Amino acid sequence: MINQQAEANNGAPTAAMLAAGIGCLVLGLMTILCENITAFGNFFNFINPVGNLTGKTWVAILAWLISWPILANKWKDQKVDFGKIYRVTLILVALGILATFPPIFDLF
Repeated sequence: MINQQAEANNGAPTAAMLAAGIGCLVLGLMTILCENITAFGNFFNFINPVGNLTGKTWVAILAWLISWPILANKWKDQKVDFGKIYRVTLILVALGILATFPPIFDLF
């Protein structure tokens, strides 16, 4: 028999989804900062042939890895409004992707 309480608790998968959106947004923000502030871009240039892409990616991965367990712990054993978090995640991913395109990050 399936535990109906376990079915109602969707906090952990919802946290994983939102954390991915946060990571995407951070990558976009890092792109804007690195492309528009020379000192910032130079600081995140970890490997010369690659440029600051390595630093931007590491920061985005860290944001994802930090936000996921925090959200999962906060929403553990809770029923979260999946539709709302899904829409927020889609917005975060879209903003993160848009921020990586030159016409967008050149606006700043």
